[in-house]
Amino acid sequence: MELKSLKYFVVVAQELNITHAAEKLNMSQPPLSGQMKSLEDELGVQLFVRGKRRLQLTEAGQLLYKRAVQIIDLADKTKQEVADMADGMSGRISIGLVEGRPPFVTAQWITGFREEYPRVQYSLWNGSGDDVIERLANGLVDLAVVAAPYDSERFEGFPVATEPWVAIMSVNHPLAKQAGESVKLKDLAGEPLIIPARKSRKQAIIEWFASVGEEPNILCEMSHYLDAIALSEQGAGISIFPRTTYTANEHISAKIIVDSERKAEYHLIQNKAQRLSAAAEEFVNFVHDCAEEQSRLSDKLILPEHEYIPAPYVPIL
Repeated sequence: MELKSLKYFVVVAQELNITHAAEKLNMSQPPLSGQMKSLEDELGVQLFVRGKRRLQLTEAGQLLYKRAVQIIDLADKTKQEVADMADGMSGRISIGLVEGRPPFVTAQWITGFREEYPRVQYSLWNGSGDDVIERLANGLVDLAVVAAPYDSERFEGFPVATEPWVAIMSVNHPLAKQAGESVKLKDLAGEPLIIPARKSRKQAIIEWFASVGEEPNILCEMSHYLDAIALSEQGAGISIFPRTTYTANEHISAKIIVDSERKAEYHLIQNKAQRLSAAAEEFVNFVHDCAEEQSRLSDKLILPEHEYIPAPYVPIL
């Protein structure tokens, strides 16, 4: 498969109309149709169901579209990295981030790192833990900041931050109106719960409740913080999520879950099978030094109060 053919295929798959795709590619329709037919012949599968006005992707076409987007992204990334090698310590570092505290600590790292390497550029990608890890595994990002645990056979990393787990609920919920900034697991038993979709997170939460003789009433599994906030704000249930550095929402209350100390631990990780660029390696070393310095000052890489308020860069986390 030629890269050009995959690029043509992606446009056709997005437009689902040969005429519109040809116009977008600034080419005539017959050659584009011929390219798609040649690609199907090469792969030995049908990629499109051809209707009178609109195309539809077959199951094979859907798989090829997903992979083609990844291949094109990787090709562009590789081209940029090779070009940047001629300019010394410049280049682009791509980082995948889960929601919560990682975007904020990453912003601190970038602020500090650019003081020494101002020509380095960055590409940040946000998603669920599973999505971020998939991109790291496929070489679409150089590094990732994810919540532990992760597959230590494929990836390696070190802790960079922690934050407590909280119960997020509407300010009108009876538990929100109780005094104090914490809530016990037993108080959450029987409540409809909204929890992270990641399998390891779900299993951990089930084990938390089992440790106090309860079973969680799971209403919904979600991948993104905004979904948790929307559902909690509207009173659909109580979300269990790591406390983030987002500015407080006046319609919700977030109380730290107690009974025993529970923390979400974030790690900066890399793919063991992927060689990092010189810029990315130096960035990892910088972050590691920051984490070590912070660990010497405190036994907790814990979220400072009001971290969401912009502040001057301090060379520790």
